[in-house]
Amino acid sequence: MRQSPPSLPLYRSRHGWLLGVCQGLADWRNMPVTWVRLAMIIAIALTGFWLGIAVYVILGLIMKPAPMAPIESDEELEFYSTISSSRQQALRRLQRTFEELDRRTRRLEHSVTSSEFEWEQRLNSGK
Repeated sequence: MRQSPPSLPLYRSRHGWLLGVCQGLADWRNMPVTWVRLAMIIAIALTGFWLGIAVYVILGLIMKPAPMAPIESDEELEFYSTISSSRQQALRRLQRTFEELDRRTRRLEHSVTSSEFEWEQRLNSGK
């Protein structure tokens, strides 16, 4: 019988002992971290000490660190993925967002501070 894939993405835990790889794998598979650590020790012993350590370190470098706060939407997941893969791309995305907000705010300020806005307010209020 085949299991469905886990719903959480695979992240390196921020609360692990050494690089957080075992804790991240345990969280991803929703199982006790003790079993993952035991399996990792057995795998290191069977594959050769330095090879197992090298694989562990490579996993620690490849896996993205877990987010500081829980991800609540697909948009937040996409943003976190962008930040963790390319900070420059994330900064450009934030810059575009703020430029759009600035443009909208300027347009709103222009319409509110125009002389036509005052006339419309007087006309609609009946004065």
